[in-house]
Amino acid sequence: MKTKLTDVFFDLDHTLWDFDKNSELTFNTIFKNNHPEVDAKLFIDKYVPINQECWKLYQFDKITHEELRYNRLKHSFDAIDYSISDAQINKISDEYIRLLPDNNHLFDGTFEILEYLKPKYNLHIITNGFAEVQSRKMYNAKIESYFQTVTNSEMAGVKKPNPAIFNFALKQANAAVASSIMIGDSYDADVLGALNVGLDAIYFNESNANVDQSIKQINNLLELKKFL
Repeated sequence: MKTKLTDVFFDLDHTLWDFDKNSELTFNTIFKNNHPEVDAKLFIDKYVPINQECWKLYQFDKITHEELRYNRLKHSFDAIDYSISDAQINKISDEYIRLLPDNNHLFDGTFEILEYLKPKYNLHIITNGFAEVQSRKMYNAKIESYFQTVTNSEMAGVKKPNPAIFNFALKQANAAVASSIMIGDSYDADVLGALNVGLDAIYFNESNANVDQSIKQINNLLELKKFL
């Protein structure tokens, strides 16, 4: 007999909170005020994949938090052949972290699906993002009240897909593996990470990546109603 589902865990960035859209708005503000000669659109086109690659390295402890913040900017400026000092990069990095949570665009259907799920399940967040920034994102986007617990990598001491962060989140939520499910946009960190600890998972495959068809997947958050 299948165990009744009681707890739903979400990733935050790129799953509920539209990181790319909010990031673009943040860089537009920074460059307008401090580096108006930078072509913001060209920079962002380079930054998006570079940031993703840096995060993958960070997830697997191949670079530090500080290296993540520096490298994603340095490599993006190099890619558009824009000369900038380390001091200026560090200033932009600090400004970016400060301003990013002020933008609060969410993916289509976020509020509707949270309203649908809230009466039926205990909702939680598991994020590799940094505690203070993630908290401000959720507060400004008016979604923090939907979630009973928020687990971040600083609390757990490890990052997804490390099994320890999932076990930490389950313990904090007082939830059982058999009655819980994870939803996220990262195939490696969210989906495979969850499955490796016996946690069911749904892949938010907004970009229509070609993945194992046996994996539960959605292209829009409202499609979660098919599974939950």
